[in-house]
Amino acid sequence: MAYCWKTDLNTSESHQEQHEHQEFPSVNQFLFPSQVSLGFDQLVDEISNKIPLYQSEIEDNTGFVPGAPSWDSRRHSLDETHQISLNEFTSKSSELSCHHVKKTPVIGFRSSVLSNPENTNKGSSWGNPTGKYHGANDYRFNILASSSTSLDKINSQSELENENHNYHIGFESSIPSMYPAFSTDFMPKEKNEICRNMDTVEHSLMPFEGSSLPRTWENTWPKNRELTGFSLRLAEVPQGSNKTLASFCDKVKKIRETYHAADINSNSGKIWSITTAFPYRLFTNTKFNINICIDNSTQLLHFMPYANYLVKDLIAEILHFCTNDQLFPKDHLLSICGYEEFLQNDYSLGSHKIFQKDKSVIQLNLQKNGEVPGKLSRKYEDDHSQFYLNQLLEFMHIWKVSRQCLSTVIKKYDFHLKCLLKTQQNVDNIIEEVKNICSVLGCVETKQITDAVNELSLILQRKTENFHQNSETSARGLIEKVTTELSRSIFHLINAYCCSFYADFQLLNVPDDISCVNRGLHSHLSFTVYAVHNVPETWVQRINFPLEIKSLPRESMLTIRLFGIVCATNNANLLAWTCLPLFPKDKSILGSMLFSMTLQNEPPIEMIAPGVWDISQPSLVILQIDFPATEWEYMKLDSEENRNNLEEPPKECLKHIARLSQKQSPLLLSEEKRRYLWFYRFYCNNENCSLPLVLGSAPGWDERTVSEIHTILRRWKFSCPLEALGLLTASFPDQEIRKVAVQQLDNLLNDELLEYLPQLVQAVKFEWNLESPLVQLLLHRSLQSIQIAHRLYWLLKDAQNEAYFKSWYQKLLAALQFCSGKALSDEFSKEKRLIKILGDIGEKVKSASDPQRQEVLKKEIGRLEDFFQCIKTCHLPLNPALCIKGIDRDACSYFTSHALPLKITFINANPMGKNISVIFKAGDDLRQDMLVLQIIQVMDNIWLQEGLDMQMIIYRCLSTGKGQGLVQMVPDAVPLAKIHRHSGLIGPLKENTIKKWFSQHNHLKADYEKALRNFFYSCAGWCVVTFILGVCDRHNDNIMLTKSGHMFHIDFGKFLGHAQTFGGIKRDRAPFIFTSEMEYFITEGGKNPQHFQDFVELCCQAYNIVRRHSRLLLNLLEMMLHAGLPELGGIQDLKYVYNNLRPQDTDLEATSHFTKKIKESLECFPVKLNNLIHTLAQMTAISPAKSASQTFPQESCLPNATRSIQRATILGFSKKTSNLYLIRVTHSNNETSLTEKSFDQFSKLHSQLQKQFASLTLPEFPHWWHLPFTNSDHKRFGDLNHYMEQILNGSYEVANNDYVLSFFLSEPVQQTVEESSLVDLGEKCPDKTPKVQLVISHEDAKLTILVKHMKNIHLPDGSAPSAHVEFYLLPYPSEVRRRKTKSVPKCTDPTYNEIVVYNEVTELRGHVLMLIVKSKTIFVGAINIQLYSVPLNEEKWYPLGNCII
Repeated sequence: MAYCWKTDLNTSESHQEQHEHQEFPSVNQFLFPSQVSLGFDQLVDEISNKIPLYQSEIEDNTGFVPGAPSWDSRRHSLDETHQISLNEFTSKSSELSCHHVKKTPVIGFRSSVLSNPENTNKGSSWGNPTGKYHGANDYRFNILASSSTSLDKINSQSELENENHNYHIGFESSIPSMYPAFSTDFMPKEKNEICRNMDTVEHSLMPFEGSSLPRTWENTWPKNRELTGFSLRLAEVPQGSNKTLASFCDKVKKIRETYHAADINSNSGKIWSITTAFPYRLFTNTKFNINICIDNSTQLLHFMPYANYLVKDLIAEILHFCTNDQLFPKDHLLSICGYEEFLQNDYSLGSHKIFQKDKSVIQLNLQKNGEVPGKLSRKYEDDHSQFYLNQLLEFMHIWKVSRQCLSTVIKKYDFHLKCLLKTQQNVDNIIEEVKNICSVLGCVETKQITDAVNELSLILQRKTENFHQNSETSARGLIEKVTTELSRSIFHLINAYCCSFYADFQLLNVPDDISCVNRGLHSHLSFTVYAVHNVPETWVQRINFPLEIKSLPRESMLTIRLFGIVCATNNANLLAWTCLPLFPKDKSILGSMLFSMTLQNEPPIEMIAPGVWDISQPSLVILQIDFPATEWEYMKLDSEENRNNLEEPPKECLKHIARLSQKQSPLLLSEEKRRYLWFYRFYCNNENCSLPLVLGSAPGWDERTVSEIHTILRRWKFSCPLEALGLLTASFPDQEIRKVAVQQLDNLLNDELLEYLPQLVQAVKFEWNLESPLVQLLLHRSLQSIQIAHRLYWLLKDAQNEAYFKSWYQKLLAALQFCSGKALSDEFSKEKRLIKILGDIGEKVKSASDPQRQEVLKKEIGRLEDFFQCIKTCHLPLNPALCIKGIDRDACSYFTSHALPLKITFINANPMGKNISVIFKAGDDLRQDMLVLQIIQVMDNIWLQEGLDMQMIIYRCLSTGKGQGLVQMVPDAVPLAKIHRHSGLIGPLKENTIKKWFSQHNHLKADYEKALRNFFYSCAGWCVVTFILGVCDRHNDNIMLTKSGHMFHIDFGKFLGHAQTFGGIKRDRAPFIFTSEMEYFITEGGKNPQHFQDFVELCCQAYNIVRRHSRLLLNLLEMMLHAGLPELGGIQDLKYVYNNLRPQDTDLEATSHFTKKIKESLECFPVKLNNLIHTLAQMTAISPAKSASQTFPQESCLPNATRSIQRATILGFSKKTSNLYLIRVTHSNNETSLTEKSFDQFSKLHSQLQKQFASLTLPEFPHWWHLPFTNSDHKRFGDLNHYMEQILNGSYEVANNDYVLSFFLSEPVQQTVEESSLVDLGEKCPDKTPKVQLVISHEDAKLTILVKHMKNIHLPDGSAPSAHVEFYLLPYPSEVRRRKTKSVPKCTDPTYNEIVVYNEVTELRGHVLMLIVKSKTIFVGAINIQLYSVPLNEEKWYPLGNCII
């Protein structure tokens, strides 16, 4: 990196002019009486050695005035003599009122010069502008019919109470906040509230009396130019006067022009189904069940293609099957029934996400692909539209001052100026119009203008006093000269405003460029603070930093803070701040510039970047700074050292690098480890380290270091594009690094990039400008994919609610809408209206009293009906592939939880689709839920690519604004709490609750086993993800179950281990939720204990697969550190996930660790206790949702509720024994099953029903005394059939009682589908041989044995042992080489997953591992293993003998 300086070619003229005006003295010259030199103590010694001029500069230039702050001082007044009384900040109106106060430094025109305000009112019909302030980013001036010269109202963001405090006003400068090595913080960060009352003079629009003139403006104006009768003319610039904004608009337009509306490939207007890389391990010879529906045909075609079958080949097969016409597959598409989503013809079926997750019969619709693009495509008119930000930004009118407004004021000024030159009278009119011009231009008034007005008033005053003398000629000449200077000053003010702020106008004649002066090789950073407009204090302060400009990084940021000091306490309080890049467009800032200051509480030091605050939007307080006329330009160094002849480092060094690489993120490295890694940086490559770790270990951002960083960057070979995500975090502000990162991400497909959009939107914060490669990538991809454009729209909409970077996100959103075209942009508007209506409904339901909420909801749903009548159809914000056309009024309801979320059911616009139910939440921050679900989705994708389908249900969630959003409802999902409540008061403490519920809803054995399998996998998956992410606040109301066996979690308001506490005790005591009732269901009540071993194996396998991608997960979280999420805000949160992932562990160590966590969770009784407390607290609630159409929605109260059993009939006696009746049971879906029951079991059922329903009249039971002496069997058949009919057709509450359902549905005697095993358990014939499973590894003289499981171990009496394992490594003394595991109590198939380690084992030959299983002191089994013949790093079962060999 280097900087070069530019000089004026005409050096003689420049030097002459410099001598004439002496704008900037040399570095060693003392300029102003109150000049202050600021420095960094930590850098003084180093810099003084490097910079010869530094020592003399310190000696000559450190003139601290009384009260000026030293480095360690806690006082912050730059000039103690400049005191100001701030008496009028009032918190009641939150406005800054301006009053005239005596002995206050006058800003602008002196009162002695100005006319009486009353006379001024009479003399001018033009009103004075009043500033209306709508938050930090929305502020505009309106011209009102009032001639007052004060700002009537300026709304302040800070809450200011009404006390009297005297303040000093002072500056704090820090550079560069973006780089920790350079950042400074002069101020103690005190959060105490302080009352600030401020008296300002009446003429608060004007700058400080005595403030210095920005000489650069004077130098740019030709001295010989005649300006008498000069007229200010404005030219309209719709793209904006600001060069940065105009350049951005031009770039966006060029991006859009690369995608023509006529190009069907990039502008299909269709929503394509999401695809991934084909998961070969998941689909091996897998076939899909597909039903094909063809347009205008009711007939369904059934196909069973293989997973690797291309979509276009399936279309060809369909066309060949159904028609003889010559049709081409490329002219047809397959859509998903119920969705406006199309399969991608060039991809295989198994590559589509829908086929990876849905194993049932999939319904597809064959459609013709017309030549006309879809309804969301861009049109011809879009290609020729212009991109003007002021037409697209919704919440912020970008032009604070319009051309028409300023033109009107200038015309009045020109008119009065001509009158003055003609009559030499009515100077008050000129003064008033000058004040109006300054007011319109952000209340900025330069000293040039003030001096010219004062001089003009003085001339006319002297002319009046000397009227008897004949001085007409001399007076006219003086007036012309002064008015020329006044017009020139106004000209420069307008030009500075146009260059500094966004405006839709610029001057017709732009002044000449500023001359650049060569300040020498060692020029230091310095600038002059001239004024803070609208604050009644005077500054002319030269700020010097002992830093060479050429040594500063290209991405240096200058932060300036304005403090007020309470004179009584000397406490300094932040009033306003601003920040700006020192080298925008790779060049230094030149001349006088205006910067807006924000009143937000504190600048976000950890994420200072150009977009954090929009300095180009006028605000209440405007800072005027003059930068020296020295232009430095960044030049990239091309030198690259030859590193090909590097010596091979020691193996220990490479091992240490590999160990450090396990940290995954530079934030997790200590300073010492960073130095070590940087020292060996040229030995790092993509095999032993990651690029973000290497570059993040750099000691700083000086020229030499950055040059080496770029060298490494050019030589690095990326192993995967996603590795580059880590280069887009806040740790890497360097533009070259971020450019390379974006180049890598550009290799991702659209559907792959879609998955990481939330992180990329956050990464925009740390870009240097809106023309950055990352912004261009997002816009390019949004033009290629409607899925990306849609998700990006809502992410940007939501990001506008953040405290900082709002302006950048607004501009990027406007660019996105421009690129999307009118059709898609109109669709966005409809979705936004829908969300607005839902938000209004939610607020009204929440504000209504409980008895009135039903009526309010009914009434307000009518607004949704009116909305759909008006717009016909609308895409669902949650999923653009779903199109809705109406509302199902009867299915809408609200939940009785604290936030009172709405359940809204929409009518699907697709006739083949079902209605769509969503939850609208208001009052909850859903951004965190979005992040957790995104990370879980990433983990699930990793598993699927590894061939592991964990049966994860990951619902959609979308934050649509501050504290509001949509959540997808999963059909037929029931909270575990409801199941517990139906099981009685102590339902959470029962072991068989879950098993019984699944038995009731899966009557057929095949359905039951499928539900068991789904639960087995989904429970394991959620155990892993909730453990890694530290999901807390887990109870039975946010764990959901479906009848098909899927378990999933909801509500992620607490994660990363931030558990809720009650009385100082954590409510979440277990690592994750895995209770004994879940184990009871998995092992089928203990009948299959090996299923628990399989469950542990599955959990550990899934855990180890995710651990291999730790870097990706940590990068995704690190990129969200500055998103403002409540639970993710610092390095400690990253460390939490890192510690749970344990990337430094081997797979064996991680397996042992996670097994311990499973056992901890299983044995954690407080989890059940928490569920019990939660259930008892919820028992009073009628239901989780109150329907809009019914007052009592409980199933038990509904007369037409579905009954699980239609009827039951005795067919005769069982063939096995004559004591059992064979009963045929008909289910609600008309399926049948058989069961066998005895008469005693019938009698017992009746007794149980009598006890439970004592208040009800039950059917009479046919006891034995009712039987006749003859034909008794026939009579009993009839009586029992009649009894069953009365039970099943009588009270719904009795018919669906657990006793009744269990009686008829348990233990079916005939299987309808042959039994399938839960997981691969090995031999189908059960092997009763006692065994132990081990994994043995040997590396670096370390022998590691992982004891996994044992099977079929018993004590001599046949009972279950409490077994432990002892190891002896022979031929060493047993007392030295003895190792043992913990014991597992009373289990014939125990699980251990414990690691035993022997060090200093150089070779295996000659060693024998003796393994003995004991139950306390009782021998159970043993085996001797010859280590040299053992297959290493493989799982193997070893048979146990019945004696020690």
